[in-house]
Amino acid sequence: MMWSDNTISRRALFMKIGILFNGLVATALAIPIVRFLWSPIIRARANGYLSWVSLGSVSQFPEGETRLATFRNPYVTPTDGKTADTACWVRRVEAQQFQIFAINCAHLGCPVRWFPQSGLFMCPCHGGAYYQDGSRASGPPERGLFEYPHTIRDGLILIQAGELPTPGSPTTSLFGKKPPCAA
Repeated sequence: MMWSDNTISRRALFMKIGILFNGLVATALAIPIVRFLWSPIIRARANGYLSWVSLGSVSQFPEGETRLATFRNPYVTPTDGKTADTACWVRRVEAQQFQIFAINCAHLGCPVRWFPQSGLFMCPCHGGAYYQDGSRASGPPERGLFEYPHTIRDGLILIQAGELPTPGSPTTSLFGKKPPCAA
């Protein structure tokens, strides 16, 4: 068999096919990574963290009681489904004074329940307990329940609900004060 300058050896052919295949795999892996890194810029959803969400009318929450309320998290994606519906505990201390607690325990994030008979929030996972004002009563949590920043406008209770309130969250520094749970 005569070799000419235009023919390619089998080794060179497999080398080119291998380089092509590796390039395709690298591109397939790079696309989701690039989309993830650029998604905050492309979608411009950063303002979702600063959104005020209504929990309902002030009259829905009787004075001296703690009730469960739900809201739709403003920072959602189409695939979130029912998980975007978030719960919180609303405590009406008196007239226009409220405390809105995240439903998550400050220890590992398990959902706490309110027991009006004892006046305590209880965590089923590790036995954490909190007083009605959200401060730590006992158990492994080192701090009280997280509180949402809230306001009352036109007879509605609004909370800033874009992210779970934590002692280091940006919403804490927006108000220039730390919540009682961060003390």
